[in-house]
Amino acid sequence: MKATAEIQVIPIGSGVSVRKEITRVVKILNTYDFIIEAHASGTDVEGELAQILAAVEEIHNTLHHEGIIRLVSYLKLETRSDKIPTLKGKRI
Repeated sequence: MKATAEIQVIPIGSGVSVRKEITRVVKILNTYDFIIEAHASGTDVEGELAQILAAVEEIHNTLHHEGIIRLVSYLKLETRSDKIPTLKGKRI
């Protein structure tokens, strides 16, 4: 099932700058067959629902393994039964 999502990952306790951690998140997302649009407050993703959920799990597993103790992620997820959702279709 195709889906679109906005993923926001917040490392807690990593200091003021989280650029390193967020760069790692985007690198992980780029290993999947997604259309990705990173922005200031998160990353928009278009792809298969199962892969989006797997990517979020991989992000948490990887960052924890790399030393980040606490992560909070917000996931806005959209699926549709009448048509395939796309990021392009959401642009105003």
